[in-house]
Amino acid sequence: MKLYTRTGDDGSSGLFGGDRVSKSHLRLVAFGTLDELNSVVGLLRLHATPGCANEAVLQRIQHDLFVLGAILATPAARQELLGSHMNRPTWNLEDMEADIDRLTAMAPPMTAFVLPGGTSASAHAHLARTFCRRAEREVVALTHEEPMDPAVLTYLNRLSDWFFALARAENAGAGVADIVWVAKDE
Repeated sequence: MKLYTRTGDDGSSGLFGGDRVSKSHLRLVAFGTLDELNSVVGLLRLHATPGCANEAVLQRIQHDLFVLGAILATPAARQELLGSHMNRPTWNLEDMEADIDRLTAMAPPMTAFVLPGGTSASAHAHLARTFCRRAEREVVALTHEEPMDPAVLTYLNRLSDWFFALARAENAGAGVADIVWVAKDE
């Protein structure tokens, strides 16, 4: 199979099911950002410490992001094409929230806004959080144009919280204080 098809040379891309849309279509923008987020999670996997986010959890997130991308790449009228293995992420919200609580308990209580940074793992988790928030905003924009499974938004919203909790836990686990925002008096 060749990597190039030449079918996108006109600025269009195919959706699952055969429909073609502009590469600037909100649907493609949203699942393109999920692809970017998936790449950032791959980078985070190189830096995360096993005591905070284990390899299996990060790999699960990558698989779930691929599923969410497939959902976004499939028009509402063709969702049946996804089948049961591609219509929902595998990490359920209750388990994700329990892990957010676990990570939050690893860090000291928050007393100020936290800036990205500290350890490399923390900075990469914050980067993933920002990509996740952007994907969420793009999916919200898409929902104003087309029907969308609300589970996509809920997953992304909770996942960005998980990345934030991970970033703080990574710093705490390394004995590095979070970098906090301090308002400057003028």
